[in-house]
Amino acid sequence: MRETFLKYLQYEKRYSQHTITSYDNDISQLEEFITTNFPESDLATASHAVLRNWIVSLVDSGLEPRSINRKIACLRSFYKFMLKREVIDKDPTLKIRILKTSKKLPQFVHEGDITRLLDQCEFSDDFSGARDRLIMELLYGTGIRLAELITLKTSDINFQNRTLKVLGKRNKERVIPFSLSLERVIDQYISAKNSQGFTNDGGVLLVTDNGDDCYPMIIYRTVKKYLNQFTTIEKRSPHVLRHTFATHLLNKGAELNAVKDLLGHTSLAATQVYTHNSLDKLKAVFDQAHPKA
Repeated sequence: MRETFLKYLQYEKRYSQHTITSYDNDISQLEEFITTNFPESDLATASHAVLRNWIVSLVDSGLEPRSINRKIACLRSFYKFMLKREVIDKDPTLKIRILKTSKKLPQFVHEGDITRLLDQCEFSDDFSGARDRLIMELLYGTGIRLAELITLKTSDINFQNRTLKVLGKRNKERVIPFSLSLERVIDQYISAKNSQGFTNDGGVLLVTDNGDDCYPMIIYRTVKKYLNQFTTIEKRSPHVLRHTFATHLLNKGAELNAVKDLLGHTSLAATQVYTHNSLDKLKAVFDQAHPKA
């Protein structure tokens, strides 16, 4: 039944491979817990009490509430699927409640820091340097996700209109405009790529020094390497540059709905988290608007 469920997620729900792998791991962990602690039960016969015991064990292990809530979401989806397929006649997750989580504002790089990084950083004058610059410029200049970046194809770039065609979550396409300065960076990278003999026209845009497709860890290492030089924020990941893209757009007066579409969010609520303001902007608004400022 698990394999059928995973295929349902892939072909009907159109979940990303990353999400499907996570769900598979979650179900495997639950199955192992049941086998060890409740050998008389299995996935199909597990009761509310069994599932609750698993969640308690996750809490006791020190796992973050957000991670546990994601596993609870997996359980709900899995047992709802089995209920619809009449594998079970009662959903044991109905009384399962998600854990309380602290609301953390997304971290972002201050505008001055990201400007200094892109304008003053000395990227090496070779293929690796051209690729590293493009990684940083694309993440900040378009707000695309890591998975979208590493699957972006050269053929997805429309130089005439200066737009990217991006395949997002659940295989939803969206078009993102990019700047003239980013166009130059893309041109420089493609020239460097061609000079290396990596002419995989129509293939993925970003490749390693050996011409293989870029993978997540090389993107993480690249982003951390350059952010370390120009910012002191705690998190230094590709997703931080997505946060930065959205925050700077909103701080400059972009409409929330427009930012939602650029990010590929299905719900406006997901975008509203970026309406936090930097302290500098709050001070500027106060100085401009308050009579006693």
